[in-house]
Amino acid sequence: MAKYTTEAIRAVALVGHGGAGKTTLAEALLFKSGAITAKGSVEKGSTVCDFDAQEKAAGHSLNSALVNFAWEGVHVHLIDTPGYPDFSGQATAALAGVDTAVVVINAQTGIELATERMMHAAQARGLARMILINKIDPENVDLPGLVGEIRERFGTECLLLDLPAHDRREVVEVLEHAAGDADFDSIAHAHRELIDQLVEEDESLLARYLEEGKDPDATELHAPFEKALRSGHLVPILFASARTGAGIAELLHVLASLAPNPTEGNAPPFYRGESVQAGVAFDAQPDPALHVLAHVFKVIVDPYMGRVCVFRVHQGTVKKDAQLFVGDGRKPFKVAHLYQLQGKEYIEVDELMPGDIGAVAKVEEIDFDAVLHDSHDEDNIHLRPLEFPRPMQGLAVETRRKVDEQRLFDILHKLELEDPCFEVERHPTTHETVIRGLGEMHLRYKLEKMATQYKLELDTRLPLIPYRETITVGAEGHCRHKKQSGGAGQFGEVYLKIEPLPRGGGFEFVDIVKGGVIPGVFMAAVEKGVRQALTDGVVAGHPVEDLRVIVYDGKTHAVDGKDVAFFSAGRKATVEAIRAASAIVLEPIVGIEIVAPEAAIGDLTGDLSSRRGHITGTNPRSGGTASITGEVPLAEITDYASRLKSMTAGQGAYNIEFAHYAQVPPQVQQKLAANFQLKDEDE
Repeated sequence: MAKYTTEAIRAVALVGHGGAGKTTLAEALLFKSGAITAKGSVEKGSTVCDFDAQEKAAGHSLNSALVNFAWEGVHVHLIDTPGYPDFSGQATAALAGVDTAVVVINAQTGIELATERMMHAAQARGLARMILINKIDPENVDLPGLVGEIRERFGTECLLLDLPAHDRREVVEVLEHAAGDADFDSIAHAHRELIDQLVEEDESLLARYLEEGKDPDATELHAPFEKALRSGHLVPILFASARTGAGIAELLHVLASLAPNPTEGNAPPFYRGESVQAGVAFDAQPDPALHVLAHVFKVIVDPYMGRVCVFRVHQGTVKKDAQLFVGDGRKPFKVAHLYQLQGKEYIEVDELMPGDIGAVAKVEEIDFDAVLHDSHDEDNIHLRPLEFPRPMQGLAVETRRKVDEQRLFDILHKLELEDPCFEVERHPTTHETVIRGLGEMHLRYKLEKMATQYKLELDTRLPLIPYRETITVGAEGHCRHKKQSGGAGQFGEVYLKIEPLPRGGGFEFVDIVKGGVIPGVFMAAVEKGVRQALTDGVVAGHPVEDLRVIVYDGKTHAVDGKDVAFFSAGRKATVEAIRAASAIVLEPIVGIEIVAPEAAIGDLTGDLSSRRGHITGTNPRSGGTASITGEVPLAEITDYASRLKSMTAGQGAYNIEFAHYAQVPPQVQQKLAANFQLKDEDE
């Protein structure tokens, strides 16, 4: 592979809603740049990026995929991401590995569910953003109307960087062209708007522009263009048809000449410390001579390669046979093989420099979001976490064969490693194993993967709703645990009080015991007992949260004082306090967004309202559809996929995201409490 400098690297993610044509666009870029000799198609399952058997069968991307190509002396790392909301974890994770996000919009369907979300996620991450309107070739597309909608939705900083011409068969770039023919608008007008926006980024350039009235040279506009991208003062709008090839060369030119390189983009948000709040910002320098600092933003569990960890190098040079540390680990691992990915192909390389995206395999210590480095000077450095949607859709799973139980947990762990929005829960009282994802499609894909790749047969059912319990007032609890059975006895006495914390406050354990009435050696057992009571629940058998437990007094015995006694006393005292603290049950509330034909909106809003839902807005969309946004208890929509299909004749789609916990109605709490019997016997 040819050598290049950090300044010649571009790292780009294609993001946007499913069906926008991102994978076909990646294929067109690879073909135009000469990286492949023939274009594959999604329909035939022959693209570089959709190489997984499940992706080929589904006809759309399920995972992010990496490819590389060169154009105009620049090396481009391109990440193709899935667009359907159920797989948005993969798309969101890719933002940590790039400097530029190209938000792809289908010209026929306009701004869809994932478009707005990825625009805001890329902005929050400080990435340069570009909007590419794809599929411009059909006759019925309203491109001027879509541009107007983009500017209305995302702001006037969204400006045309090119325009379709000759009945959408070609695309004309407007930064370097001040006149010419276009299918709509005016090249001269678009050129002038763009120049006026760019010169504002450079005072000397602006002064000269106003004085002379002449356009700056194209080379003078790179720095203000890059600055405007970095600040969000400019979001260029481009046009293309990945199918016909219109606009592909122009997009490649924009990426090569105008997209920021790793020395120009906003600095990655590293910090040194135990938490984001308490940490101190760390400025990673894209200098190949400094210590290595790299971040893992994707994990693949490959049947042949084992665990593959994909990372972006932010500082220093990673070389084959180098020794790297994982996070705060004291023992380094050897980089036996170093790869760049081209779809399913692993291409071995000797080194990776700042801005490069590469991978190592068969290093079991590396997990998603890990920081790799080659010096203890970089210990305790982390990258600010991305905000992922919380997985709320759940299924309880169990193996059909008893002998597969242990294998189930091993496989579920592998799936968790690969997907930041896939979670596995083990309910301590019901012993339910619950998998949670972002939607029905997401979970179906995981089940299919377990069946086909791992040959694991499972039965599924709807899981229990993840209710929580909390307290509304403070209270006190006390327990003296005393047991004598002939030999050495057990004795431990605990006094404690509990206080409510704000919603989302979690749990705090405070020890203010004085005088050694509870020896420090037993305080860990007290806390363990407290935590056990909170895990088991008191009102309805669900975990208790958002409270502070303060242990202030107690008593021990010189001979009979034991861990088991203080564990039991701590647990029972906590139960007593919670029972006196006006405890309530909380239920998860999810934000829901539904896209459906306009004719079905009335029925859908009525149905949501009947399910204790709250409608926050309805918005018309292109193509005779509309969207509904609102909030609804998760317990009310466990069967929503089939219900939506029935009400919209299969033309509706929805997405849910965790919003907050709220108190259940009294009648629901009574029903939940009636079905729960707290065990009071000693553990």
